Amino acid sequence: MKNVLKRLFIALMLVMVSAALLSPVKAGAAQAGEEQIEEAGGMSETNGKAFAAGIAIAVVAAAGAIAMSHAISKSAEGISRQPEAEGPIRTSLMLGLVFIETAIIYALIIAILIIFVL
Repeated sequence: MKNVLKRLFIALMLVMVSAALLSPVKAGAAQAGEEQIEEAGGMSETNGKAFAAGIAIAVVAAAGAIAMSHAISKSAEGISRQPEAEGPIRTSLMLGLVFIETAIIYALIIAILIIFVL
């Protein structure tokens, strides 16, 4: 599990560095104009927002999927070890999955705010 978390952390760092390198500089965008940035192959402000929202959703969805799969596997392992405790284990599993999914939905709301409000 440590190796998976280490790889996930490295991947997240690479994504953040690439997003920082690809994002437009606002001062340069204001001076050069939106058309010149697009002609030069750079990213406009709208493209930068869409890119940031896409990265945010991708990272949170991947982390949520990993967390959900880990929770499900541990609950199945617990039920197989103690079948008489199936009810409480299933209840806590569902509650945990709801909390994980809530965090993913919050990230979706933040991505929508990035695109339409900022």
